[in-house]
Amino acid sequence: MTTTRPQARLDPRYSDPESVAPPWPGAEARLAAAELFWISTVRPDGRPHVTSPPAVRSEAALHLCTGPQEGRARNLDENPQVVLTTGTSTWNRGYDLVVEGAAVRVTDDARLREPAAARETKYGSFWHFEVRDGCLQRGAGHASVYAVAPRTVFGFGKGEPFSPTRWRL
Repeated sequence: MTTTRPQARLDPRYSDPESVAPPWPGAEARLAAAELFWISTVRPDGRPHVTSPPAVRSEAALHLCTGPQEGRARNLDENPQVVLTTGTSTWNRGYDLVVEGAAVRVTDDARLREPAAARETKYGSFWHFEVRDGCLQRGAGHASVYAVAPRTVFGFGKGEPFSPTRWRL
């Protein structure tokens, strides 16, 4: 997702003594492979809003779609700061990732082609969209695309060993 390799910082306060900070390429691969993310946005009145869109990696960012009238789109237009979370719902095994960044709407048709193709490759032909007029379109429906370039990523290796890690990009 990035051309530079951020340094991993393991938090020794919460890590097992034998833990080693995982290198960034492993975290990046996990983000690319994740099928579902939870996105946390903020409503205009300050209340949190969480939904679970699929996302794809393209051009050093995670790309997600939303209908332009959905709450998620309205929230992002008002406040682009988001948290994307993915991982497992288990306590003692698996790996969770939390991505902090700003969601930027992508409206250039040329820039939308790669995430549109990646979406269909990752999720199948049901997710085939045409790129037109700065949106992804299928039939009468259309979706706005937002790119989230990670600013900070937190990783939580669970089980033996526990390894909470932070990468700053």
